[in-house]
Amino acid sequence: MSKAPDTAVEIHPLIAERWSPRSFDDQATMSDSDVVAMLEAARWAPSSNNTQPWRFAVVRREEALFATIVESLAGFNKEWAPRASAFFVVGAEFADAEGKERKTSDYDTGLAVSLLTTQAHALNWHVHQMGGFKAAAIQGELGFNDRTKLIAVIAVGRLAPADQLSEELHQRETAGRRRVELSDLVVHGLPTL
Repeated sequence: MSKAPDTAVEIHPLIAERWSPRSFDDQATMSDSDVVAMLEAARWAPSSNNTQPWRFAVVRREEALFATIVESLAGFNKEWAPRASAFFVVGAEFADAEGKERKTSDYDTGLAVSLLTTQAHALNWHVHQMGGFKAAAIQGELGFNDRTKLIAVIAVGRLAPADQLSEELHQRETAGRRRVELSDLVVHGLPTL
């Protein structure tokens, strides 16, 4: 399924073709090489003072911890997310080992996740990021330290037909993509083409 966006100018296909599906192939498995490629892409993201505050836990569908993560999810995410091949749980270390605050940890971690997402798409994986989950239910279980704030659970999988979803989710899956207009996002300096 293609969901080509309506953009003001042409942008790179890896960005233009990226979207967040909910319908995943529950038979697809992720190779070690693909996992490492996504993590390597994230590793090379820019960060303030090269602190690299992002932390990841990767849990594949075959692992017992996968069900624990599914249980931590909020709302209808529990309906579709179990078909993903893996979850990448994302955390940002808000303080270093000496307790010094890392003020840009959320921003830096977002940059890392953006590169992970782009690399996943380059490998023909689709990513759906979720903020609705119970961090306390999985933080210790996955080995994150107490200086790390969990930010997202990312479902990664191969795209599957939308007809396996409930009617409500099917409608969301097949609807067109929309974004806020640039004129509403840029407060100063937007060129007129």
